[in-house]
Amino acid sequence: MPVLLPYPFAGPFDYRVPPGMQPKPGDVVLVPLNNREEVGVVWDAPAGAAVPSHKLKAVIGILDTPPMGESLRRFIDWIAAYTLSPPGEVMQMALRVISGGGMRPVVQYRRADPLPVVRLTPPRQRVLDVLARQEPRLAADLLRESDASSAVLRGMIEAGLVVAETAAAGAPFQWPDPDHPGPGLSGQQLEVAAGLRKVVADRAFSVTLLDGVTGSGKTEVYLEAVAACLREGRQALVMLPEIALSSQWIERFQRRFGVAPAVWHSDLASRLRKITWQAVAEGKAPVVVGARSALFLPFPDLGLVIVDEEHESAFKQQDGVVYNARDMAVVRARFAGAPAVLVSATPSLETVVNVEAGRYQHLRLARRHGGASMPRIDLIDLRENPPDRGRFLAPPLIQAVRETLARGEQAMLFLNRRGYAPLTLCRSCGHRMQCPHCTAWLVEHRTRSQLLCHHCGHTVPIPPECPQCKAADSLTPVGPGIERITEEAALVFPDARRLIMASDTIAGPHAAAAAAHAIEERSVDLIIGTQLVAKGWHFPHLTFVGVVDADLGLAGGELRASERTVQLLHQVAGRAGRAEAAGRVMLQTFIPDHPVMQALLQGDLDAFMESEADSRRDGEWPPFGRLAALIVSADTAILADTVARDLGWAAPHGDGVVVLGPAPAPMALLRGRHRRRLLLKVRRDVAIQPILRSWLAAVKVPRGGRVDVDVDPISFL
Repeated sequence: MPVLLPYPFAGPFDYRVPPGMQPKPGDVVLVPLNNREEVGVVWDAPAGAAVPSHKLKAVIGILDTPPMGESLRRFIDWIAAYTLSPPGEVMQMALRVISGGGMRPVVQYRRADPLPVVRLTPPRQRVLDVLARQEPRLAADLLRESDASSAVLRGMIEAGLVVAETAAAGAPFQWPDPDHPGPGLSGQQLEVAAGLRKVVADRAFSVTLLDGVTGSGKTEVYLEAVAACLREGRQALVMLPEIALSSQWIERFQRRFGVAPAVWHSDLASRLRKITWQAVAEGKAPVVVGARSALFLPFPDLGLVIVDEEHESAFKQQDGVVYNARDMAVVRARFAGAPAVLVSATPSLETVVNVEAGRYQHLRLARRHGGASMPRIDLIDLRENPPDRGRFLAPPLIQAVRETLARGEQAMLFLNRRGYAPLTLCRSCGHRMQCPHCTAWLVEHRTRSQLLCHHCGHTVPIPPECPQCKAADSLTPVGPGIERITEEAALVFPDARRLIMASDTIAGPHAAAAAAHAIEERSVDLIIGTQLVAKGWHFPHLTFVGVVDADLGLAGGELRASERTVQLLHQVAGRAGRAEAAGRVMLQTFIPDHPVMQALLQGDLDAFMESEADSRRDGEWPPFGRLAALIVSADTAILADTVARDLGWAAPHGDGVVVLGPAPAPMALLRGRHRRRLLLKVRRDVAIQPILRSWLAAVKVPRGGRVDVDVDPISFL
């Protein structure tokens, strides 16, 4: 019997089934591996004939855990084949919550009835008092509220005062009410919602792009598709690029359905992860909102997959198994026989091309909801209106913020760069503070008094002297980060109540919810944020957005630099004027004639995307061609060069096949490993995976070296 184990093996291992045991494909089993026991899944591959049955090790047992469904097993095999990853490594993402003997039951405690007559110490009495107020209780909650030790609880169980019981698995999550009265929808919203309800009612695979301007109410519309899915008795998955966005999203969900959904992300506590996983597997978590990893939850009857902000690069998993969760969500929906809905105000070029080719349906919300108008956008040419020396906010932007605050409205300053300054150098000798483990400058974080590498996490205290020439107090920050803009804002707008929204200051969904609440309650005047503020937030009193460095994303010459920049700036501009008051946006730029700036100024993103498509079509770049990156990494530069050279010599050739490289990666040193890159480019009609397999098989990688494959790369670092 084949059993797939969560390790990077080439495929399943064969095991013998002992008498009386009848495992089926998908069953989670415990098997021996070397001298330990491991959890695996009975797989669909035919058993091998190379080893006689009597020489195989026997399955130890079938775990009391919901089996992995066929659609999820097929999905895992598909991802493994597409990304050239070991199937066990992909399956591991679906089994992370299972360890040892499988899903441990959740144990709760209640008072015995009747209570025996025994001596009650003060700690025991406190435990009983807590249970008298509410029971049953989990051990952690009970001991915390009673200030008792676990030994006290064990003694009470032995004395018969407290009874332990397995928590009922029936209803860890309340069932949302699809007919709960939600917010009123406009005519265009009702029309688009009807289209989404139809694709759900068809109970068949399809892909629909829900495209709508910022503030058009896309979330409220696609929640009608979720309601239709609930009426069908099926489960729905909603994926968000940043889990910090879940706070406002959950509030909207609760207004529509009366209860909260299940949430899935990497920061969940272990116990809650297990409860949620079990509830999903048993069909008792009707709606899940989550990050990339939610794709691998064991839905038994998945009826709808929604990818919100589908254009976001955060959906790309860069470590371990490299995949784009947006694209894999479409595949997951196909294996489940369910519709997928991709949602964005700035759809990716890949999605736009699929719509134009007829592969995806298209529904559009062309107007903001509730009569709100799109914000006015102005460009500040920094060549003509430079900031004061040593400052980064131009006079027209400062004046616009002052006018906004004087009206009692909220303003936002946006800079997509964390920390205080991206570079620190010595005024005496020119030495630049660089990470010893990466090809990257150390970023000053003044609030922590540290220099930090944003790639490997290496930190050092800000030194009092230059480490090169020993000149005292000679280190100076170069360029602005979000902390430096906050410092300048405190000088220019001293009376404004300020809030920083960046990943450094917003640690998870709870902090994001608190920040959003403070903004909605108008206890904040000026929001200063990175890309975290650009996605999905609705702040009705925010009327002005100033972008400190609109050119920032255009450097580096990456394939998607212009597309990403126009998407990011359009999204952040869309935070302004989402209610009655008109919105205004100012972009500080040194290149106002750039196509990105002109597209934003004229509000014509469609024309920009057509031009972007034409330029890529001519060179057969994605989405009109296929790419795969080979990233060589090694302990030494010599070994990295050797492996890259061997790959270059073995590079494939043929009609419609081009190999670029080898060349040093832009991040030639990352986390202490030397890196080289090769890029395989093929025509759209050429299958790229067989070429990659043959190529990799032709080169032996020495110990200390590694070759990672990134099919459909979106970053070239």
